[in-house]
Amino acid sequence: MKKLLLGVCLLIPALDGRAAQAPDTDTEANLAAAKISIQAFAASLQAELKTAMQSGGPVAGVAVCKTRAMEITVQAANAGMDLSRVSLRNRNPDNAPNSWQTAVLQDFERQKLAGEDVTALAWSETVDIDGNSEFRFMKAIPTAEVCLKCHGSTLAPGVGKVLSELYPQDKATGYKKGDIRGAFVAVRKLPN
Repeated sequence: MKKLLLGVCLLIPALDGRAAQAPDTDTEANLAAAKISIQAFAASLQAELKTAMQSGGPVAGVAVCKTRAMEITVQAANAGMDLSRVSLRNRNPDNAPNSWQTAVLQDFERQKLAGEDVTALAWSETVDIDGNSEFRFMKAIPTAEVCLKCHGSTLAPGVGKVLSELYPQDKATGYKKGDIRGAFVAVRKLPN
């Protein structure tokens, strides 16, 4: 089980992916804070998923995602960095992407189809919104083998039932190993 969970769905491989650099003097600091926050979130969620799956299997893992993921997200935020997860095929309606996140996810899909390594897909920009600057970072979430128990075409026993109870609008099944399940998002409002 330990070996299987090393590649758990939300564990981030190296976060040295291609991130577009916007002309901002704090870009490196913002990138570093975003990566640290996402790594902390992924590690914390992975640890809780591992414990739950060891004691109660994939059904217990789904329960952890339902009850703990949002709290872990808030705890992992670093230095004013807001974190979230988004997906074009979200399980939780709260994880539906907005317009710019949708565009990035679609670009990640194009890059994957062009042969890019999903584990290296990352993007960032600094934008001006009504006179205020905002740093944005996204990192693709690859689908690992263990993810398929709850996100694949054939789910682990009991998972389908608990998904229909906890997530009646679930769109996050039918994935294959190596697919992009979504992305981690880090956003920081910048001082003027």
